[in-house]
Amino acid sequence: MTAKLLNGKELAQKKREQLKSDVEALTEHHRQPGLAVILVGEDPASTTYVRSKQKACEQAGIYSVLIKKDDTISEEELLAEIDRLNEDPKIDGILVQLPIPKHISEQAVIERIHPDKDVDGFHPINIGKMMTGEETFLPCTPYGVVEMLKEAKIEIAGKHAVIVGRSNIVGKPVGQLLLNENATVTYCHSRTKNLREMTKQADILIVAIGRPNFIEAADVKPGAVVVDVGINRVDGKLCGDVDFEGVKEVASHLTPVPGGVGPMTITMLLENTVQSARKRV
Repeated sequence: MTAKLLNGKELAQKKREQLKSDVEALTEHHRQPGLAVILVGEDPASTTYVRSKQKACEQAGIYSVLIKKDDTISEEELLAEIDRLNEDPKIDGILVQLPIPKHISEQAVIERIHPDKDVDGFHPINIGKMMTGEETFLPCTPYGVVEMLKEAKIEIAGKHAVIVGRSNIVGKPVGQLLLNENATVTYCHSRTKNLREMTKQADILIVAIGRPNFIEAADVKPGAVVVDVGINRVDGKLCGDVDFEGVKEVASHLTPVPGGVGPMTITMLLENTVQSARKRV
């Protein structure tokens, strides 16, 4: 068996073409959707990621503004900038690129963004709505994962989904979204005993643990769907949390790194921004 690739790059492009049409319609009849990104400091990975977001906005026709701040900015000054954007009628979505300097409370920043402009889907109100299955902005990477599974017509209901990783950004919300789709969900993490016994039970295995090539072929149930959310750099090359070469011989479906989940994250951010603009008009 050789796994079928879940190509996030192709799906992202398909969705962005549709988004471009949606943006054109909104712009023609109402106004152009707008996204503001705040970048604090000069973290190279964050800078690259923000540049990708700006390029994606430009391609989709979304108005975007990048606000760069020194890493010496105070928490009070950063919160004031968010307040200004909350009131700006041209802005439908606000995103503060993480990580931020340690002297600033990440939670205070997330909670300061108005829930109606929280296109990252991290505000406690939006997380609560996600938990109860209400319509809301969904966290972009988990949202992208579920969209990939649906696009590939992979059945989720009744399947056993095992999540390796419990971060607030990926692990916890992706498990909740799969639960909302009627999967049976098990969370695993760094303190899980007999991890291999758990992962080998998974019909759908989502890996977001931040360790290169952590999941091997022996950890995977034959025929399982494996989604690798990890992105690591080893010897100058990008790789995921899954040993791609080994696991592709066991799994039925597998995401590559790069070109898997990554492109979908930015696409779902654009989707949330357009959804926010649509609600306003």
